[in-house]
Amino acid sequence: MAVFGLVSAVAGFVKVRYLQDKAIIDNMVFRCHYRITSAILFACCIIVTANNLIGDPISCINDGAVPGHVINTYCWITYTFTLPGQHGRRMGTEVAHSGLGNDNQERTYHSYYQWVPFMLFFQGILFYVPHWIWKNWEEGRMRMITEGMRGVSTASPAERKARHDRLAQYLLDSANTHNTYSFGYFICEALNFINVVGNIFFVDKFLGGAFLTYGSDVLRFSNMNQENRSDPMIEIFPRVTKCTFHKYGSSGSIQKHDALCVLALNILNEKIYIFLWFWFIILAVASGLAIVYSAAIVMMPTTREAVLRRRFRNADPGDVCNLIRRVQIGDFLMIHLLGQNLNVTSYGEMLHSFINMLDVGRQISGDTPSAPSTLEMAPMYPAIEKYGKETKT
Repeated sequence: MAVFGLVSAVAGFVKVRYLQDKAIIDNMVFRCHYRITSAILFACCIIVTANNLIGDPISCINDGAVPGHVINTYCWITYTFTLPGQHGRRMGTEVAHSGLGNDNQERTYHSYYQWVPFMLFFQGILFYVPHWIWKNWEEGRMRMITEGMRGVSTASPAERKARHDRLAQYLLDSANTHNTYSFGYFICEALNFINVVGNIFFVDKFLGGAFLTYGSDVLRFSNMNQENRSDPMIEIFPRVTKCTFHKYGSSGSIQKHDALCVLALNILNEKIYIFLWFWFIILAVASGLAIVYSAAIVMMPTTREAVLRRRFRNADPGDVCNLIRRVQIGDFLMIHLLGQNLNVTSYGEMLHSFINMLDVGRQISGDTPSAPSTLEMAPMYPAIEKYGKETKT
């Protein structure tokens, strides 16, 4: 029960809050990194340190010359080993256990098991770092400008219209000043992708180069004939290993004592890392697609139009097109995030007010619509050449 109490405390990372309690400042893939993945890693860290699930993490037997608690402690803090050439052989007839046999062979040393809880905790922190950076970069701006407008509103129509007008006025007054805001968001989104891919190779290095193909090997193993297959989970996370302990005898000579060690902790480790393999792959693909989606939003105005129309359904297509052409990338990101924090009705009324303010401001100033972002501007060199020709005449 103590384990479930600890895990329930970690579950606070997966926070299901009402919209009026917290502003949304990112997308679903972003939240999968710092909420779901961090919570999974911290929960796994707690599970592997809970001795009451599996008993002692290591139990060794020897010829009786060395006390059991001594050999257990020694083999835990140093390493144990298996013989890769003995995997896949019949247990009970050819070998006592998979990976054990004559010591005069190539050895695979295992010392990762003592570091697994620290690795899982460190990875949980790594997945939270991009969100922490973005949260400090964002500085609570979305929460402040949507205060009292998130979720179901009980305000009167006049009060609700006044709030929408204030929000639209803020967008008008701060137009073309949100590019740094969007730059921070896209940087943190790229950090999420780099982080998950880096964690895949990080774990692969930690497990001795066995993680990259771990999931595919397990799938291949499940489809093989039971008589002719070697479990990759046992090869990477062996349940029984060997350990060698040296001590001085009564005559001062060095004595060698072999021990068989049962690594009960690997029953949990093999399940944890097979799950993490599939989760990291899914998360890496989703993060890569999110970056492609963001790149399309930055470089293609038509993509921004499609995104805005999906949320701003009752708008005139011409108004949406004009709005996209008159705001920059940072302004669009602010408008897009507002769509995630306001209900459809409030969002539509606010955008109508914003478009009307833009039109009024344009009529008063007599100016043409403001230029789009630099990526969308036509090359200026033809104008320079024309200017040069006119001066020559």
